Amino acid sequence: MAKPITPRREQVETMFNSIAPTYDRLNHTLSLGIDRSWRRKAVDALKPFAPSTILDIATGTGDFAILAAQRLAPDRILGVDISEGMMDLGREKVKEAGLDNVIFFMKDDSTALSFDKESFDAVTVAYGARNFENLEAGIKEMCRVLKPGGHLMLVELTTPPHFPMKQLFWI
Repeated sequence: MAKPITPRREQVETMFNSIAPTYDRLNHTLSLGIDRSWRRKAVDALKPFAPSTILDIATGTGDFAILAAQRLAPDRILGVDISEGMMDLGREKVKEAGLDNVIFFMKDDSTALSFDKESFDAVTVAYGARNFENLEAGIKEMCRVLKPGGHLMLVELTTPPHFPMKQLFWI
């Protein structure tokens, strides 16, 4: 039985569909480009484990999936998101990068993933966990679909605790 769509999930989906065309530029601008550096570090941290199957949750426009495909050379990356608008842009970027034989997209709910347990060598989420309707349920699902010995990579922004970064963050 399909999980009902809640008002919060519908709100998040609608918001991301509407901002999809400007999302990447906005993300890079608001983070002062740090998002790119953190993405690279996260992908590189997975290198020693050589994952061949990767699930990229809250994939958005596919930036993390594309970088992972380029730097890790996995057999397959599946990017899931609730926003078709974001994934449509991701599909275009993947095709332009020549990675459409490695990266695939699918609409799915992070708190009720439609995959068998122990399906992926690595599960990633970059800058998306903050939008989960239920963070605990999302993390449980990520762990459920990880193969034994698999790796979870979660990259997220937080509020800096100290001056001056804390003040700059709020600006």
